[in-house]
Amino acid sequence: MFGSIREAWGRFSAGRRTEGKQERETRSHNLFEAAATYVSACAEDDQERMDEAAGWVSPEALSFGVNELACRAVIALARERGESPRDVARGLLGLPAV
Repeated sequence: MFGSIREAWGRFSAGRRTEGKQERETRSHNLFEAAATYVSACAEDDQERMDEAAGWVSPEALSFGVNELACRAVIALARERGESPRDVARGLLGLPAV
């Protein structure tokens, strides 16, 4: 996941150096908006939206936001399923239970 974040950041920063770039939106995005958009775009395999979200915040902030989103999602699923967060996380990754 972090490799794709770095790759997206590289494409974004290269694109910013080209001439004729469009004006940036006037509204700024926070790291949680960027993380939510980035992760949902990854799930939908939408590279354009992933690149856009990666440009809203620094790579470090995006990484933090994605981590926070993952933690919250695992906790919510664990509560919904009545399982421990560890079991849910391992199950989502296809790892055997401990």
